[in-house]
Amino acid sequence: METNALYTVAQVRAFDRAAIEDHGIAGYELMQRAASAAFRYLCARWPQARRVVVLCGSGNNGGDGYVLARLAREAGFSVLVIAAEAPRESGDAARACADWSAAGGKTNPVSASFPEADVIVDALFGTGLRRPPEGAALKLVEQANATGFPVLALDVPSGVDADTGFVPGIAIRAQATITFVARKRGLHTGSANAHCGNILCDDLGIPAVVFAGIRPDAHLLVADAVAAFLPARARDAHKGNFGHVLAIGGDSSMGGAIRLAGEAALRVGAGLVSIATRAEHIASINASRPELMASAVDGPQELEPVLERAIVIALGPGLGQRAWGHALWHAAIAAGKPMVLDADALNLLARDAIALPSGSVLTPHPGEAARLLGCNTLDIARDRFVAVRAIARRHKTVTVLKGAGTLVATPEGEIAICPWGNPGMASGGMGDVLTGVIAGLLAQGLDARSAAGVGVALHAQAGDRAARQGEAGMLASDLFAPLRALRNGAPAA
Repeated sequence: METNALYTVAQVRAFDRAAIEDHGIAGYELMQRAASAAFRYLCARWPQARRVVVLCGSGNNGGDGYVLARLAREAGFSVLVIAAEAPRESGDAARACADWSAAGGKTNPVSASFPEADVIVDALFGTGLRRPPEGAALKLVEQANATGFPVLALDVPSGVDADTGFVPGIAIRAQATITFVARKRGLHTGSANAHCGNILCDDLGIPAVVFAGIRPDAHLLVADAVAAFLPARARDAHKGNFGHVLAIGGDSSMGGAIRLAGEAALRVGAGLVSIATRAEHIASINASRPELMASAVDGPQELEPVLERAIVIALGPGLGQRAWGHALWHAAIAAGKPMVLDADALNLLARDAIALPSGSVLTPHPGEAARLLGCNTLDIARDRFVAVRAIARRHKTVTVLKGAGTLVATPEGEIAICPWGNPGMASGGMGDVLTGVIAGLLAQGLDARSAAGVGVALHAQAGDRAARQGEAGMLASDLFAPLRALRNGAPAA
């Protein structure tokens, strides 16, 4: 199985069934393997831990918890099991609970106080939960989150939808999640990012042939993408070899957005970058970044000669939706050149869904995605996979759905997920920088899918480097130095 392969819950259940029915691995054997893997990880992650509290539900996830509790008790740990609900009368979970009791373990009900623990193990709900926790389980989730004790989630943090990453109510906030059989796609995007912590996958020794027949639903982006797509420059290279980007935007009072996009394209290696913007921004752009060729443009006629020279267009940062921006938007799209659309270029597209040039990329955040699909942001959050695929298919373009665990989708439905990035990047201008990064890569010859994937990776990795000095207060322009280093092959870590 590919280490970066991601699957739906239905696909993982198919792997389970194949292991049991076609390869003779009993369900209880898989449960014991899962608990053993989790206990080994617990010991490695928290080597000083001796007091473990295991929260168990009634299903097989709870069964994993009972087995882990028994293993920890046998290893000399102080173990307390708290059950939100008793296991069903028969099945692997009931057997695991019985084995825990037979070994001398006791199961406690939920109480008003929560015990002291070195580690809490969350085994309340597995991949089947699609609704908010309720009753005793809800109380345990609230208590566990309030303690501040580290939490290890088994398979999925309880309350997180493993298929979509959506959290419909409250969910366990784990420091680590060990997921079983295969990586679930939902653990890597959306609200799940705030709940999973470090994610480890253990395939439980299921034969490789089981995975061979099912195509992954998505993939994680890989760290070495730059080296694969952007080889070292030839010694006789010149600026004409690396493309000419035209960044269009910056209506009144919004010149900073297009300035950020333009410099980002330069920092990832575009040979030339022109800016088409309002006259009031020209002096400041020339003073702060003279390498950007800034032109004052009052309308489509003045845009034409600049359009002719460019091979790629970055459209939208600071564009606005007034007459000036709308006119430039139409002229840019009519030029028929590959483009990256962001911000108001997307809002205008939502109002007038005209055909886009081949090789273009859309980069909506959830609000813009909702406008493109005629829904609301909650609908986007409920299933980011459905949303990004719908936009990519509707507009026949590679689409980047930004946010925690950014998704990159092709019109054919293939999805890559970005595993990098941090909350410090939730600040103004970050999307403008991403627009310039992707446009700069398109100008250097990458196709839309590759430019979007590599661009998202570079952008997020640069954000992680910039965050070494602290997340709060990070500026979009703080990404420029690490972007250049990463573009030139510096390690992502």
